[in-house]
Amino acid sequence: MTGIIAFIIVFGVLVVVHEFGHFWVAKRAGVRIREFAIGMGPKLYQGHKNGTAYTLRALPVGGYVRMAGRGDIEPDELPAGLAVNLQVQDQQVLRINLSDQPDLLADRTFIIDRADLVDDLVLSGYWEEDDQTYVTLAVNHDAVKVEADGTAVLIAPRDTHFESVKLWQRALISIAGPVMNFVLALVVFIGLAFTLPGVATTTIGTVQTHSPAAVSGLRVGDRIQAVDGKQINSWNRLQEVIQSKPDQKITVTLARQKTTKTITLLTKSVSEGGQSYGQIGIVPKESGALTDRLAYGWSSTGRAFTTIIDAIRNLGQGGFSLNKLGGPVSIYKNTATVASYGLFSLLAFMAWLSVNLGLMNLLPIPGLDGGKLLLNLVEAIIRRPIPAKIETTITVAGGVCLVLLMLAVTGNDILRYFIR
Repeated sequence: MTGIIAFIIVFGVLVVVHEFGHFWVAKRAGVRIREFAIGMGPKLYQGHKNGTAYTLRALPVGGYVRMAGRGDIEPDELPAGLAVNLQVQDQQVLRINLSDQPDLLADRTFIIDRADLVDDLVLSGYWEEDDQTYVTLAVNHDAVKVEADGTAVLIAPRDTHFESVKLWQRALISIAGPVMNFVLALVVFIGLAFTLPGVATTTIGTVQTHSPAAVSGLRVGDRIQAVDGKQINSWNRLQEVIQSKPDQKITVTLARQKTTKTITLLTKSVSEGGQSYGQIGIVPKESGALTDRLAYGWSSTGRAFTTIIDAIRNLGQGGFSLNKLGGPVSIYKNTATVASYGLFSLLAFMAWLSVNLGLMNLLPIPGLDGGKLLLNLVEAIIRRPIPAKIETTITVAGGVCLVLLMLAVTGNDILRYFIR
């Protein structure tokens, strides 16, 4: 049960933070946000603020942002002959009720002949009590539409659509979700840094006797700046570089008091798990200073970036395999395992997942944020909008492929974790 709760919370936080990035930037660009939902499925609760419906839904996983635009328009939503309840004031429609739920505000029934809630903003037809008089009603730009499930959202006139804002604004909206995932990871890593008694620095705290470091003349208090010309800004980075060079000569650049020195030494090779790693025999000095804790959080985020980017690059090496990918089942299993180690381990895992989600969404695949950015780039190059039919076809095709891939990955995860 702990694993399930941890998975719901972690996955929910990651998706909601991601969607909040899109929401925040889109709002400021002038795109109408019709709904911000936490969870999926049937609606449990709704509230309204500044023209946006905020809903809580039954399935406690993820969430979404409904932006006004092509993807949110249903052409046959108000077909001829449909009876709807309206609120009309000063010759303008303020509220349209499409649900079966009673609405004290929208209390007059109107039989629709023609409806346009995007461009002309009109409803034409007959009042139920007078089917002889044809009426055309103006619809207020900010009229409310109560949908079939009872969710009350604003209508979506053309000028509020995602497609109506400038190209650079659409690009910012697309990239804002992944950026928020990166920000979340940075905040979590910095927060974790403040839970530690001290954080490892690039300053040497201990030199082991007879080690390569001791033989070469490294001293306690030396601050390592570079190895083989590669800048070192964290202890984790120093470990990665040295461990990648077993039994090799390396050049270490360090700061000693007010001078800079360069020392050449031969690393020692140690074996673990069938692999060899380089060692030089030093232990870092720990620090509780604010700047060092902030630097630790920043470097931890950077390490997550480089590790996950390397993993993405390796996906295509040695042939494609579903075993290289993980879906919700894999995330659940790993989350449950990490949760057993404690809250701080779970938070660190969430930060890594947040970076992973952000980077994966930036891949130039239709249906992902990176796919939208790719279409933005094409539009910038050809200097005209991509035809709506072509853009929709590309996006839908990409979405279908992603769904099929996710089903395949999920099926493989079930076989891998529960059957084999």
